[in-house]
Amino acid sequence: MKCEHCTRKECSKKTKTDDQQNASVDVPSPPQESGEKGEFHKLADAKIFLSDCLACDSCMTEEEGVQVSQQNAKDFFRVLNLNKKCDSSLHKVLAVSVCPQSLPYFAAKFSLSVTDASRRLCGFLKSLGVHYVFDTTIAADFSILESQREFVRRYHQHSEEQPTLPMLTSACPGWVRYAERVLGHPITPHLCTAKSPQQIMGSLVKDYFARRQNLSPDKIFHVIVAPCYDKKLEALREDFPTTLHSSRGADCVLTSGEIVQIMEQSDLSVKDAAVDTLFGDLEEGELRRHDGASSDGYLAHVFRHAAKELFNEDVGEVTYRALRNKDFQEVTLERDGEVLLRFAAACGFRNIQNMVLKLKKGRFPYHFVEVLACAGGCLSGRGQAQAEDGRTDKALLRQMEGIYAHIPVRPAETSAHVQALYQEWLGGADSPRAQETLHTAYGDPGHPTHSRDIKW
Repeated sequence: MKCEHCTRKECSKKTKTDDQQNASVDVPSPPQESGEKGEFHKLADAKIFLSDCLACDSCMTEEEGVQVSQQNAKDFFRVLNLNKKCDSSLHKVLAVSVCPQSLPYFAAKFSLSVTDASRRLCGFLKSLGVHYVFDTTIAADFSILESQREFVRRYHQHSEEQPTLPMLTSACPGWVRYAERVLGHPITPHLCTAKSPQQIMGSLVKDYFARRQNLSPDKIFHVIVAPCYDKKLEALREDFPTTLHSSRGADCVLTSGEIVQIMEQSDLSVKDAAVDTLFGDLEEGELRRHDGASSDGYLAHVFRHAAKELFNEDVGEVTYRALRNKDFQEVTLERDGEVLLRFAAACGFRNIQNMVLKLKKGRFPYHFVEVLACAGGCLSGRGQAQAEDGRTDKALLRQMEGIYAHIPVRPAETSAHVQALYQEWLGGADSPRAQETLHTAYGDPGHPTHSRDIKW
Protein backbone atom coordinates (compact mmCIF):
# COMPACT_ATOMS: atom_id res chain seq x y z
CA MET A 1 0.00 0.00 0.00
CA LYS A 2 1.56 3.27 -1.10
CA CYS A 3 2.11 6.36 0.95
CA GLU A 4 -0.77 8.72 0.29
CA HIS A 5 1.56 11.60 -0.56
CA CYS A 6 3.92 9.72 -2.86
CA THR A 7 3.34 7.58 -5.92
CA ARG A 8 6.87 6.29 -6.36
CA LYS A 9 6.87 2.52 -6.69
CA GLU A 10 9.74 2.13 -4.25
CA CYS A 11 7.95 4.14 -1.58
CA SER A 12 5.54 1.97 0.36
CA LYS A 13 3.96 2.14 3.78
CA LYS A 14 5.48 0.02 6.49
CA THR A 15 3.46 -3.06 7.32
CA LYS A 16 1.78 -2.76 10.70
CA THR A 17 1.74 -5.56 13.18
CA ASP A 18 -1.61 -6.97 14.25
CA ASP A 19 -1.20 -5.26 17.61
CA GLN A 20 -0.65 -1.89 15.94
CA GLN A 21 -3.45 -2.30 13.44
CA ASN A 22 -6.06 -3.80 15.74
CA ALA A 23 -5.27 -2.03 18.97
CA SER A 24 -8.27 -2.36 21.24
CA VAL A 25 -8.59 0.22 23.96
CA ASP A 26 -9.87 0.08 27.51
CA VAL A 27 -13.01 2.18 27.62
CA PRO A 28 -14.35 3.12 31.06
CA SER A 29 -17.56 1.76 32.48
CA PRO A 30 -19.39 3.10 35.51
CA PRO A 31 -18.11 1.80 38.88
CA GLN A 32 -19.07 -1.82 39.50
CA GLU A 33 -20.68 -3.29 42.62
CA SER A 34 -18.49 -6.40 42.72
CA GLY A 35 -15.49 -5.09 44.61
CA GLU A 36 -13.88 -3.50 41.56
CA LYS A 37 -15.31 -0.09 42.20
CA GLY A 38 -13.55 2.83 40.52
CA GLU A 39 -11.48 0.75 38.12
CA PHE A 40 -11.66 0.94 34.35
CA HIS A 41 -12.90 -2.09 32.47
CA LYS A 42 -12.71 -3.31 28.94
CA LEU A 43 -15.90 -2.87 26.98
CA ALA A 44 -16.88 -4.52 23.69
CA ASP A 45 -14.15 -4.57 21.09
CA ALA A 46 -13.49 -0.91 20.39
CA LYS A 47 -10.94 -0.87 17.62
CA ILE A 48 -8.65 2.09 17.01
CA PHE A 49 -6.74 1.85 13.74
CA LEU A 50 -3.47 3.69 13.37
CA SER A 51 -3.59 5.11 9.84
CA ASP A 52 -0.27 6.86 9.40
CA CYS A 53 0.11 9.75 6.97
CA LEU A 54 3.75 10.08 6.01
CA ALA A 55 4.99 6.69 7.17
CA CYS A 56 7.12 5.84 4.16
CA ASP A 57 10.82 5.06 4.27
CA SER A 58 11.74 8.56 3.08
CA CYS A 59 10.05 10.26 6.01
CA MET A 60 9.95 7.94 9.01
CA THR A 61 12.44 5.56 10.55
CA GLU A 62 11.51 2.14 11.93
CA GLU A 63 12.09 3.35 15.48
CA GLU A 64 9.78 6.32 14.90
CA GLY A 65 7.16 3.94 13.51
CA VAL A 66 7.22 2.02 16.77
CA GLN A 67 6.95 5.23 18.81
CA VAL A 68 4.03 6.47 16.73
CA SER A 69 2.23 3.13 17.10
CA GLN A 70 2.45 3.56 20.88
CA GLN A 71 0.59 6.89 20.71
CA ASN A 72 -2.89 5.48 20.88
CA ALA A 73 -5.87 5.19 23.17
CA LYS A 74 -4.29 2.25 24.98
CA ASP A 75 -1.47 4.51 26.16
CA PHE A 76 -4.00 7.13 27.29
CA PHE A 77 -6.01 4.55 29.27
CA ARG A 78 -2.82 3.03 30.67
CA VAL A 79 -2.21 6.31 32.52
CA LEU A 80 -5.84 6.63 33.55
CA ASN A 81 -5.77 3.12 34.98
CA LEU A 82 -2.48 3.71 36.81
CA ASN A 83 -4.02 6.75 38.48
CA LYS A 84 -6.88 4.53 39.68
CA LYS A 85 -4.70 1.69 40.95
CA CYS A 86 -1.30 2.95 42.08
CA ASP A 87 -0.18 4.97 45.07
CA SER A 88 -1.10 8.66 44.83
CA SER A 89 2.57 9.64 44.91
CA LEU A 90 2.92 7.95 41.50
CA HIS A 91 -0.14 9.59 39.95
CA LYS A 92 0.14 11.64 36.77
CA VAL A 93 -1.75 14.87 36.20
CA LEU A 94 -3.60 14.37 32.92
CA ALA A 95 -3.93 17.43 30.71
CA VAL A 96 -5.60 17.33 27.30
CA SER A 97 -5.17 20.14 24.76
CA VAL A 98 -7.70 20.34 21.93
CA CYS A 99 -6.95 21.92 18.53
CA PRO A 100 -9.65 24.38 17.37
CA GLN A 101 -9.96 22.54 14.03
CA SER A 102 -11.14 19.45 15.93
CA LEU A 103 -14.15 21.13 17.53
CA PRO A 104 -16.25 21.41 14.33
CA TYR A 105 -15.86 17.64 13.92
CA PHE A 106 -17.28 16.97 17.38
CA ALA A 107 -20.07 19.50 16.74
CA ALA A 108 -20.99 17.82 13.45
CA LYS A 109 -20.79 14.27 14.78
CA PHE A 110 -23.01 14.97 17.79
CA SER A 111 -25.32 17.61 16.18
CA LEU A 112 -24.34 20.28 18.70
CA SER A 113 -23.24 23.88 18.50
CA VAL A 114 -19.48 24.24 18.62
CA THR A 115 -19.72 25.70 22.15
CA ASP A 116 -21.88 22.82 23.38
CA ALA A 117 -19.60 20.32 21.63
CA SER A 118 -16.61 21.80 23.46
CA ARG A 119 -18.40 21.51 26.80
CA ARG A 120 -19.54 17.95 26.04
CA LEU A 121 -16.02 16.89 25.07
CA CYS A 122 -14.55 18.52 28.16
CA GLY A 123 -17.13 16.87 30.40
CA PHE A 124 -16.50 13.48 28.85
CA LEU A 125 -12.73 13.69 29.24
CA LYS A 126 -13.07 14.75 32.86
CA SER A 127 -15.48 11.88 33.53
CA LEU A 128 -12.66 9.57 32.42
CA GLY A 129 -10.25 11.05 34.95
CA VAL A 130 -8.62 13.88 32.98
CA HIS A 131 -7.78 16.77 35.28
CA TYR A 132 -7.48 19.68 32.82
CA VAL A 133 -8.75 20.34 29.29
CA PHE A 134 -7.19 23.25 27.40
CA ASP A 135 -7.72 24.99 24.08
CA THR A 136 -4.58 25.34 21.91
CA THR A 137 -5.65 28.69 20.40
CA ILE A 138 -3.34 30.58 22.75
CA ALA A 139 -0.38 28.54 21.47
CA ALA A 140 -1.38 29.42 17.90
CA ASP A 141 -1.36 33.08 18.99
CA PHE A 142 2.31 32.78 19.88
CA SER A 143 3.14 30.93 16.68
CA ILE A 144 1.42 33.53 14.50
CA LEU A 145 2.98 36.49 16.31
CA GLU A 146 6.46 34.99 16.01
CA SER A 147 5.85 34.23 12.32
CA GLN A 148 4.80 37.84 11.72
CA ARG A 149 7.93 39.21 13.32
CA GLU A 150 10.15 36.76 11.48
CA PHE A 151 8.65 37.63 8.09
CA VAL A 152 9.31 41.36 8.55
CA ARG A 153 12.86 40.58 9.62
CA ARG A 154 13.42 38.30 6.61
CA TYR A 155 11.96 40.92 4.26
CA HIS A 156 14.51 43.48 5.42
CA GLN A 157 17.39 40.97 5.21
CA HIS A 158 16.50 39.47 1.83
CA SER A 159 18.95 39.89 -1.04
CA GLU A 160 19.81 38.01 -4.25
CA GLU A 161 23.09 36.89 -2.69
CA GLN A 162 21.41 35.68 0.51
CA PRO A 163 17.76 34.97 -0.25
CA THR A 164 15.58 34.65 2.86
CA LEU A 165 12.28 34.76 0.94
CA PRO A 166 9.87 33.25 0.30
CA MET A 167 9.18 32.33 3.91
CA LEU A 168 7.35 29.00 4.12
CA THR A 169 5.15 28.28 7.12
CA SER A 170 6.14 25.61 9.63
CA ALA A 171 2.89 24.82 11.46
CA CYS A 172 1.99 21.72 9.43
CA PRO A 173 4.04 18.70 10.60
CA GLY A 174 3.39 16.69 7.43
CA TRP A 175 4.90 19.43 5.28
CA VAL A 176 7.79 20.12 7.68
CA ARG A 177 8.74 16.45 7.89
CA TYR A 178 8.68 16.15 4.09
CA ALA A 179 10.85 19.27 3.77
CA GLU A 180 13.35 18.03 6.35
CA ARG A 181 13.53 14.34 5.51
CA VAL A 182 13.13 14.44 1.72
CA LEU A 183 13.86 17.90 0.30
CA GLY A 184 16.59 19.35 2.55
CA HIS A 185 18.53 22.26 1.10
CA PRO A 186 17.71 24.60 -0.58
CA ILE A 187 14.17 24.34 0.83
CA THR A 188 14.68 24.12 4.61
CA PRO A 189 16.33 27.59 4.93
CA HIS A 190 13.02 29.03 3.77
CA LEU A 191 11.04 27.36 6.58
CA CYS A 192 9.82 29.74 9.25
CA THR A 193 11.58 28.96 12.51
CA ALA A 194 8.52 29.68 14.67
CA LYS A 195 7.36 26.51 16.37
CA SER A 196 3.95 25.06 15.62
CA PRO A 197 1.00 25.55 18.01
CA GLN A 198 1.37 21.95 19.23
CA GLN A 199 5.04 22.44 20.11
CA ILE A 200 4.36 25.72 21.89
CA MET A 201 1.41 24.21 23.76
CA GLY A 202 3.76 21.52 25.01
CA SER A 203 5.98 24.17 26.55
CA LEU A 204 3.04 26.09 27.99
CA VAL A 205 1.71 22.98 29.73
CA LYS A 206 4.99 21.36 30.80
CA ASP A 207 6.77 24.58 31.75
CA TYR A 208 4.49 27.53 32.51
CA PHE A 209 1.48 25.60 33.80
CA ALA A 210 3.65 23.04 35.63
CA ARG A 211 5.43 25.78 37.56
CA ARG A 212 2.12 27.46 38.43
CA GLN A 213 0.92 24.13 39.84
CA ASN A 214 4.27 23.35 41.54
CA LEU A 215 4.61 20.21 39.46
CA SER A 216 7.60 18.59 37.84
CA PRO A 217 7.08 18.38 34.04
CA ASP A 218 7.39 14.58 34.18
CA LYS A 219 4.40 14.45 36.55
CA ILE A 220 2.15 15.73 33.76
CA PHE A 221 0.88 13.44 31.00
CA HIS A 222 -0.03 15.77 28.15
CA VAL A 223 -2.39 14.59 25.41
CA ILE A 224 -3.08 16.51 22.19
CA VAL A 225 -6.37 16.06 20.31
CA ALA A 226 -5.77 16.93 16.66
CA PRO A 227 -7.37 16.48 13.21
CA CYS A 228 -4.47 14.61 11.58
CA TYR A 229 -2.08 11.72 12.19
CA ASP A 230 1.02 13.77 11.37
CA LYS A 231 0.67 15.39 14.78
CA LYS A 232 1.75 12.03 16.24
CA LEU A 233 5.00 12.34 14.29
CA GLU A 234 5.43 15.93 15.40
CA ALA A 235 5.31 14.86 19.04
CA LEU A 236 8.58 12.98 18.46
CA ARG A 237 10.58 16.13 17.62
CA GLU A 238 13.48 16.61 20.03
CA ASP A 239 13.39 20.39 20.39
CA PHE A 240 11.92 20.95 23.82
CA PRO A 241 13.67 23.74 25.81
CA THR A 242 16.96 22.54 27.29
CA THR A 243 15.71 22.99 30.85
CA LEU A 244 13.00 20.39 30.19
CA HIS A 245 14.83 17.80 28.08
CA SER A 246 13.78 14.98 30.39
CA SER A 247 10.14 15.52 29.41
CA ARG A 248 8.43 15.61 26.01
CA GLY A 249 6.00 18.44 25.28
CA ALA A 250 3.25 16.09 24.06
CA ASP A 251 3.24 12.59 25.53
CA CYS A 252 0.44 11.27 23.36
CA VAL A 253 -1.52 12.52 20.33
CA LEU A 254 -5.01 11.24 19.60
CA THR A 255 -6.98 12.20 16.52
CA SER A 256 -10.49 13.59 16.73
CA GLY A 257 -11.75 10.35 15.21
CA GLU A 258 -10.05 8.25 17.88
CA ILE A 259 -11.69 10.34 20.61
CA VAL A 260 -15.13 9.96 19.00
CA GLN A 261 -14.67 6.19 18.85
CA ILE A 262 -13.92 6.18 22.57
CA MET A 263 -16.97 8.34 23.26
CA GLU A 264 -19.24 6.10 21.20
CA GLN A 265 -18.05 2.99 23.08
CA SER A 266 -18.58 4.53 26.50
CA ASP A 267 -21.73 4.36 28.58
CA LEU A 268 -20.61 6.89 31.17
CA SER A 269 -23.05 9.51 32.39
CA VAL A 270 -21.44 12.76 31.30
CA LYS A 271 -21.99 16.22 32.70
CA ASP A 272 -20.88 19.08 30.44
CA ALA A 273 -17.93 21.11 31.71
CA ALA A 274 -16.12 24.30 30.80
CA VAL A 275 -12.68 24.27 29.21
CA ASP A 276 -9.88 25.16 31.62
CA THR A 277 -7.40 27.98 31.22
CA LEU A 278 -3.69 27.95 31.91
CA PHE A 279 -4.15 30.87 34.28
CA GLY A 280 -6.77 29.47 36.63
CA ASP A 281 -9.50 31.89 35.51
CA LEU A 282 -12.92 30.97 36.80
CA GLU A 283 -14.84 32.52 33.89
CA GLU A 284 -15.27 30.44 30.77
CA GLY A 285 -13.63 32.17 27.81
CA GLU A 286 -15.43 32.56 24.50
CA LEU A 287 -14.39 30.12 21.80
CA ARG A 288 -12.46 31.86 19.07
CA ARG A 289 -10.31 31.08 16.06
CA HIS A 290 -7.88 32.73 13.70
CA ASP A 291 -8.64 34.12 10.25
CA GLY A 292 -8.28 30.98 8.15
CA ALA A 293 -10.96 29.10 6.22
CA SER A 294 -9.84 25.71 7.56
CA SER A 295 -6.58 26.33 9.43
CA ASP A 296 -4.93 28.82 11.77
CA GLY A 297 -4.78 31.38 8.96
CA TYR A 298 -1.10 32.32 8.99
CA LEU A 299 -1.38 33.93 5.55
CA ALA A 300 -4.06 36.45 6.51
CA HIS A 301 -2.45 37.43 9.80
CA VAL A 302 1.09 37.77 8.46
CA PHE A 303 -0.19 39.61 5.37
CA ARG A 304 -2.00 42.27 7.40
CA HIS A 305 0.96 42.69 9.76
CA ALA A 306 3.48 42.98 6.93
CA ALA A 307 1.33 45.45 5.00
CA LYS A 308 1.17 47.73 8.04
CA GLU A 309 4.77 47.33 9.23
CA LEU A 310 6.45 47.52 5.82
CA PHE A 311 4.17 49.82 3.80
CA ASN A 312 1.87 51.48 6.38
CA GLU A 313 -1.15 49.97 4.63
CA ASP A 314 -4.19 48.91 6.64
CA VAL A 315 -5.74 45.78 5.17
CA GLY A 316 -9.28 44.84 6.14
CA GLU A 317 -10.70 41.79 4.42
CA VAL A 318 -8.07 39.63 2.71
CA THR A 319 -9.11 38.74 -0.85
CA TYR A 320 -7.95 35.34 -2.11
CA ARG A 321 -7.65 34.50 -5.81
CA ALA A 322 -7.59 30.85 -6.87
CA LEU A 323 -4.97 30.04 -9.51
CA ARG A 324 -4.19 26.47 -10.65
CA ASN A 325 -6.92 25.03 -8.42
CA LYS A 326 -8.92 25.88 -5.32
CA ASP A 327 -6.05 24.66 -3.12
CA PHE A 328 -3.53 27.13 -4.54
CA GLN A 329 -4.57 30.72 -3.92
CA GLU A 330 -2.74 34.03 -3.87
CA VAL A 331 -3.15 37.38 -2.14
CA THR A 332 -1.44 40.56 -3.31
CA LEU A 333 -0.91 44.05 -1.95
CA GLU A 334 -0.69 46.63 -4.72
CA ARG A 335 -0.02 50.36 -4.79
CA ASP A 336 -0.12 52.48 -7.97
CA GLY A 337 -0.04 49.36 -10.12
CA GLU A 338 3.02 47.92 -8.32
CA VAL A 339 2.80 44.62 -6.43
CA LEU A 340 4.31 45.21 -2.99
CA LEU A 341 3.51 41.83 -1.43
CA ARG A 342 2.57 38.54 -3.08
CA PHE A 343 1.48 35.76 -0.73
CA ALA A 344 0.12 32.30 -1.49
CA ALA A 345 -1.57 29.35 0.21
CA ALA A 346 -0.60 25.90 -1.08
CA CYS A 347 -2.58 22.91 0.22
CA GLY A 348 -1.97 19.31 -0.73
CA PHE A 349 1.19 17.66 -1.99
CA ARG A 350 0.54 18.23 -5.67
CA ASN A 351 0.61 21.98 -5.09
CA ILE A 352 3.56 21.61 -2.73
CA GLN A 353 5.53 19.74 -5.38
CA ASN A 354 4.84 22.39 -8.01
CA MET A 355 5.91 25.06 -5.53
CA VAL A 356 9.16 23.22 -4.74
CA LEU A 357 10.07 22.75 -8.41
CA LYS A 358 9.52 26.42 -9.21
CA LEU A 359 11.38 27.54 -6.09
CA LYS A 360 14.40 25.42 -7.02
CA LYS A 361 14.37 26.90 -10.54
CA GLY A 362 14.16 30.46 -9.21
CA ARG A 363 10.77 31.00 -10.82
CA PHE A 364 8.65 31.41 -7.72
CA PRO A 365 7.38 35.01 -7.33
CA TYR A 366 6.01 34.84 -3.78
CA HIS A 367 7.23 36.45 -0.57
CA PHE A 368 5.33 34.09 1.73
CA VAL A 369 3.51 30.76 1.41
CA GLU A 370 1.22 29.09 3.92
CA VAL A 371 1.87 25.39 3.27
CA LEU A 372 -0.47 22.62 4.40
CA ALA A 373 -0.06 18.94 3.58
CA CYS A 374 -3.78 18.16 3.47
CA ALA A 375 -5.76 19.29 0.44
CA GLY A 376 -8.47 21.52 1.86
CA GLY A 377 -6.44 22.41 4.95
CA CYS A 378 -6.52 21.24 8.56
CA LEU A 379 -10.26 20.58 8.78
CA SER A 380 -9.85 17.83 6.18
CA GLY A 381 -7.16 16.04 8.19
CA ARG A 382 -7.42 12.28 7.77
CA GLY A 383 -7.92 11.84 11.49
CA GLN A 384 -11.43 13.27 11.27
CA ALA A 385 -12.65 13.82 7.70
CA GLN A 386 -12.07 10.33 6.32
CA ALA A 387 -15.00 8.12 5.32
CA GLU A 388 -15.00 4.33 5.73
CA ASP A 389 -13.77 3.86 2.16
CA GLY A 390 -10.66 5.92 2.93
CA ARG A 391 -11.76 8.95 0.95
CA THR A 392 -12.69 12.38 2.27
CA ASP A 393 -16.23 12.57 3.60
CA LYS A 394 -17.21 15.63 1.56
CA ALA A 395 -20.62 16.12 3.17
CA LEU A 396 -19.08 16.04 6.66
CA LEU A 397 -16.30 18.37 5.56
CA ARG A 398 -18.77 20.94 4.19
CA GLN A 399 -20.65 20.79 7.48
CA MET A 400 -17.43 21.31 9.46
CA GLU A 401 -16.43 24.25 7.26
CA GLY A 402 -19.76 25.94 7.94
CA ILE A 403 -19.40 25.40 11.68
CA TYR A 404 -15.80 26.62 11.73
CA ALA A 405 -16.68 29.77 9.75
CA HIS A 406 -19.12 30.85 12.47
CA ILE A 407 -16.57 30.72 15.30
CA PRO A 408 -15.60 34.34 16.11
CA VAL A 409 -12.22 35.51 14.80
CA ARG A 410 -9.85 37.35 17.10
CA PRO A 411 -6.37 38.51 16.05
CA ALA A 412 -3.45 37.21 18.10
CA GLU A 413 -2.34 40.76 18.92
CA THR A 414 -5.48 41.41 20.94
CA SER A 415 -4.87 38.63 23.49
CA ALA A 416 -4.00 40.21 26.83
CA HIS A 417 -2.97 36.80 28.17
CA VAL A 418 -0.38 36.37 25.42
CA GLN A 419 1.13 39.80 26.03
CA ALA A 420 1.32 39.07 29.76
CA LEU A 421 2.94 35.68 29.11
CA TYR A 422 5.66 37.26 26.98
CA GLN A 423 6.74 39.18 30.06
CA GLU A 424 5.89 36.83 32.93
CA TRP A 425 6.88 33.52 31.31
CA LEU A 426 9.52 34.44 28.74
CA GLY A 427 11.06 37.65 30.06
CA GLY A 428 10.14 39.68 27.00
CA ALA A 429 9.48 39.02 23.32
CA ASP A 430 13.15 39.46 22.36
CA SER A 431 14.68 37.49 25.22
CA PRO A 432 16.90 34.42 24.73
CA ARG A 433 14.28 32.39 26.58
CA ALA A 434 11.62 33.44 24.07
CA GLN A 435 13.90 32.45 21.20
CA GLU A 436 14.60 29.03 22.70
CA THR A 437 10.99 28.34 23.65
CA LEU A 438 9.21 29.63 20.55
CA HIS A 439 11.64 28.83 17.74
CA THR A 440 13.28 25.73 16.32
CA ALA A 441 15.95 24.66 13.81
CA TYR A 442 15.66 22.19 10.97
CA GLY A 443 17.78 19.17 10.17
CA ASP A 444 19.47 18.33 6.90
CA PRO A 445 18.79 14.85 5.52
CA GLY A 446 22.35 14.78 4.20
CA HIS A 447 21.43 13.26 0.88
CA PRO A 448 17.89 14.44 0.22
CA THR A 449 15.74 12.41 -2.10
CA HIS A 450 15.81 13.80 -5.62
CA SER A 451 12.18 14.84 -5.93
CA ARG A 452 12.01 15.90 -9.57
CA ASP A 453 11.11 12.38 -10.64
CA ILE A 454 8.06 12.19 -8.41
CA LYS A 455 4.81 12.31 -10.39
CA TRP A 456 2.00 13.97 -8.43
